[in-house]
Amino acid sequence: MKPAARVIENLRQGIAPSPDDLANFAAGLADGTITDAQAGAFAMGVCVRGLGQEGRTTLTNAMRDSGTVMKWNFDAPCIDKHSTGGVGDCVSLILAPALAACGARVPMISGRGLGHTGGTLDKLEAITGVSCELSEQQFRQIVETVGCAIVAASDAIAPADCRLYGIRNESSTVPSLDLITASILSKKLAAGLHALVLDVKVGSGAFASTLQEAQTLAEALVRTANAAGCATCALLTHMDEPLASSVGNGLEVRECMDVLTGAHTNTPLLNLSATLGGEVLSLAGLCATPQEGAEQVHQAITGGHAAEIFGEMIMLMGGPGDFVSKYETHLPQAPVVCAVLADQSGYVQAIDG
Repeated sequence: MKPAARVIENLRQGIAPSPDDLANFAAGLADGTITDAQAGAFAMGVCVRGLGQEGRTTLTNAMRDSGTVMKWNFDAPCIDKHSTGGVGDCVSLILAPALAACGARVPMISGRGLGHTGGTLDKLEAITGVSCELSEQQFRQIVETVGCAIVAASDAIAPADCRLYGIRNESSTVPSLDLITASILSKKLAAGLHALVLDVKVGSGAFASTLQEAQTLAEALVRTANAAGCATCALLTHMDEPLASSVGNGLEVRECMDVLTGAHTNTPLLNLSATLGGEVLSLAGLCATPQEGAEQVHQAITGGHAAEIFGEMIMLMGGPGDFVSKYETHLPQAPVVCAVLADQSGYVQAIDG
């Protein structure tokens, strides 16, 4: 029996594939020797039977190693943050430059909109001239120059995941804990990280609508990333209503700039950014405690250093050199603005995410 068929046969019988079999299957996904039919059968087998924690880690490593795994020669640690997605969640645009301002390097490989949640790359590309589709050389140069870059995954990063993700979408196997975990982490770990903080959203505006679902996903992600050699922790955060006070690519960038330039203070967006940053700075050994790290991130934001770094990053990604001082003029404007007035007095009690 050929190796690919053996993996599928074992899954059908409830037998966990061996590490070598999973590594070979991931390599076959990347180089095209695994057919779409075999990939679909594999995804369904994992979705129905599961891999267990050991198999989950093995698949994650195999998918990470199916392409380029970046290596950095910095004295500072390379760290990152990942969110499972929520409405009005634009933390990455604030946190990446803030972490760089705190002495870390942040090679952030991010994604586009998925389902009802907005994508970090889509938000960045709302800025005039900005492109997130950069070569590895450009990616490295920006991280080396300003300390952070937020880019799309290239074809060389976790190509097995790129192939399998499309198959999962077509075969109704997206909601698999093992495949979700391997998909998220294979791309993040391929960036050569030393530490990672995960923001696992829970609520009506998140993919995990219940606390139990979010907790299960967070535990799987943390255990797998730690087993793969990346110091990782996760926070479960509230997503029953939008995190930002406005929703939409350009609007969320504007709100991030309001935070970075000090126009907005003591907002949920600022406070969550500082909390997540404190956790990952502590994991990376750049501060003694998460609380101390959160204070460093807060100071980097409110003191303007993070805004300076963000502006330099935007310029190197093709955007305007004066974006920080004139961000309103470099973002799209709605052709129609319409006020929606309440027909009686009162207070907004909640917004369904």
